[in-house]
Amino acid sequence: MRAWDLYLAVGVLRFLPLPWHTGRGLGYLLWWYKKTRFEKKYPFIDLLSAVPLQQIYGCPLGGIGGGTITRGWRGEFCRWQLNPGIYHYETVIADQFTVCLRRKGLTVYQQVLSVERPSTLQGWNWGYCGHYAFYHVLYPRVWTIYEFPGQNVVLTCRQVSPVIPHDYQDSSLPVGVFIWELENGNDEDVEVSIMFSLQNGMGTKEDKRGGHWNEPFAFEKEGTRVGGVVLHHCTPVNPFSLAISAREKAGARVTHFTAFNPTGSGKEVWQDLLQDGQLDSPAGRSAPTEEGEVVAAAVCVSCTVPARGHGTLELALAWDMPRVHFGSKEKLHLRRYTRYFSSEGDAAPALSHYALTHYEEWEKKIDVWQKPVLENSQLPSWYKSALFNELYFLTDGGTIWVELPPDCCEEDVQGPVDTGLSQLLPVLQEYGRFAYLEGQEYRMYNTYDVHFYASFALVMLWPKLQISLQYDIAVTVVNEDVQLRQYLMGGQTAQVKLKNVVPHDIGEPDDEPWQRVNAYLIHDTANWKDLNLKFVLQVYRDYYLTQDNYLRASLPGCSNCMTISCLPQTVMESELQFDKDNDGLIENSGFADQTYDAWVVTGASAYCGGLWLAAVCMMCKMADVLGDHGTMQKYSAILQKGKESYERLLWNGKYYNYDSSGSVTSSSIMSDQCAGQWFLGACGLDQGQFEAFPKSHVVSALKTIFEKNVMGFAGGTMGAVNGMTPHGVPDTSSVQSKEVWIGVVYALAATMIQEGLVEEGFHTAEGCYRTVWEKLGMAFQTPEAYCEKKVFRSLAYMRPLSIWSMQLALESRAGRAATAPTATHTNALHP
Repeated sequence: MRAWDLYLAVGVLRFLPLPWHTGRGLGYLLWWYKKTRFEKKYPFIDLLSAVPLQQIYGCPLGGIGGGTITRGWRGEFCRWQLNPGIYHYETVIADQFTVCLRRKGLTVYQQVLSVERPSTLQGWNWGYCGHYAFYHVLYPRVWTIYEFPGQNVVLTCRQVSPVIPHDYQDSSLPVGVFIWELENGNDEDVEVSIMFSLQNGMGTKEDKRGGHWNEPFAFEKEGTRVGGVVLHHCTPVNPFSLAISAREKAGARVTHFTAFNPTGSGKEVWQDLLQDGQLDSPAGRSAPTEEGEVVAAAVCVSCTVPARGHGTLELALAWDMPRVHFGSKEKLHLRRYTRYFSSEGDAAPALSHYALTHYEEWEKKIDVWQKPVLENSQLPSWYKSALFNELYFLTDGGTIWVELPPDCCEEDVQGPVDTGLSQLLPVLQEYGRFAYLEGQEYRMYNTYDVHFYASFALVMLWPKLQISLQYDIAVTVVNEDVQLRQYLMGGQTAQVKLKNVVPHDIGEPDDEPWQRVNAYLIHDTANWKDLNLKFVLQVYRDYYLTQDNYLRASLPGCSNCMTISCLPQTVMESELQFDKDNDGLIENSGFADQTYDAWVVTGASAYCGGLWLAAVCMMCKMADVLGDHGTMQKYSAILQKGKESYERLLWNGKYYNYDSSGSVTSSSIMSDQCAGQWFLGACGLDQGQFEAFPKSHVVSALKTIFEKNVMGFAGGTMGAVNGMTPHGVPDTSSVQSKEVWIGVVYALAATMIQEGLVEEGFHTAEGCYRTVWEKLGMAFQTPEAYCEKKVFRSLAYMRPLSIWSMQLALESRAGRAATAPTATHTNALHP
């Protein structure tokens, strides 16, 4: 979480003003001014130009790591993320679908399928009545139903993107398909035409720089022909092309309009379609645009739908930005999909053809994946929606998935030659490098304290990407950056990165990720207490869930890789420095030294102390797996001593205190106090030999959180507030203590389910879903946090992907019930 007391007032859904007289406010202002005005770069967090809430977004198009284009629920293309990590929140009005209906050779109805009434393209028929349209989404698919009063024709547009678990090829493709199902309720045939128009660009000033051009294409392979228009967008950095296309088949005709002015009236296109339901299909490419000009194109596909019959038309949108530079422009990166398609910028026609000939296969795989959840009558409908729709962030989180260069040397990916990380190179060569932003406003890649929560989605659905990400973190652990940096909080100066310490992030899109890490400069995160622990917890969790050779491959760095005296032990040894009194438990340092980076914690703490004990427990388990008896004995002794200290210092009979400082707020009830138990339960280590927390205490703490933080907050309808006093009012000692963090709530719900509090878990999580998706209208932009009074922070955030830990808890619970020798309950989803 990146937060200070800076809250900007923008309507009713913004924050309180920053106390600019404070040092941190002035320090940030000076830094922001230098960054944006002199360096001409985006700040890693822009608190002076926060993205406003727009309740218009829908399911994004595209696979993983090739960029995304979002078509909103009203039909507009309104959010663009083609350059890695850079967003353009522009509704490009020319990007539309238009329907033309003809009977007996005459056009009887022609309408842009948009409720907008723009000042441009006045020659088109705008203002479709939204009352007759219905939008349904279950990521990565959308169904939009259009009715036309008096026409007795219904169109259903099904939008499909290739987001398929455990698929590392098609899931990388930058494409989306629109399948139009046509239903004719008349007693006579109706000719239906669908026109797809698109502007060359993303609605930014680059559209007018000149030199852009369009050209028609026809691509035929294995008996299937696809026709359309490629729009070449020729920028100096990261040029790209867009392609709109349709599939030619028996009874369907594809036509096109190569170039028109989207800022004019558009009559030439409209009248062309109106005349015969087709476009003129001129040959040849368009002339390059002059500076200040904008150009667009259109593709039309049409067929005759018999009386009382049905028809299908198929269109696609593809984009091709294969070779990308980040903001520093130092290194060239090839996107993952270039392994399967050309990297020369000419792949858009082939991508279009592939999408239109493979989407049916994609949908079958999506059905197989989603069906068990959707058909489980024991699961509430809101949960099914949240589980799949929150996955949008894996593609639309500024996500980048790139290949390692063919000439990449081992030192580039395994650190210094003496670290022994040679196992990394083959894995990264096979699966590439994956990174996603902390949030669309918090522009740091693979923010590790937050990815800790979100990682469940990745390891359950694309585990090789999680392992690749972990390997990249391993490389940064053994490296250091001796450059000095002045941090905004406190003004202290320190090294950017210390050796044997897990980084906060692997860089920002406006610089050079992987090469320069730790874009976050609020605190010196070398002193954070949770980063190292979260690495150890994920190492074992990933091994446990994948059951491949990951454990041994993730623990190199010594001559005998069958021992555990490697990276997890290295970072744990680094972490031991924070156990100042040698009681087996680390202490926090009196500042916000963990993911709650505006919530001060001092001494032993429920959150970091719990993560520490869980990590020590997993060190014991890994040592056991690898047969390292010396390490096993060492960490078993620490575990026993630490457990005693944790209980003595923090347990108050009902829950674990926030910290042991004895301050006014040290007895606060933290909703995230069982985070360590959450991970242990996910790995089957929550009881028996490696138990870190007494079961009775865990259940008591969870029940207290449910009573106070959930039901005692907003009438139990908004999830769990981060901090609650024993007296039943939210802890207002910091900005973050009085917030609800959606991702933390989903993790809390998963912990409740693990411990048998299934009903409480679902009730807790439902409050967040209802608040975000229904009350606040934040579809496909789930924020990090909100407060009771409709105040939110950081739209479109990584952490809510933790909802997949709920699914893991449910599956584990069902598995245990199925294998139990005597089952007293037939429904494994209920206690």
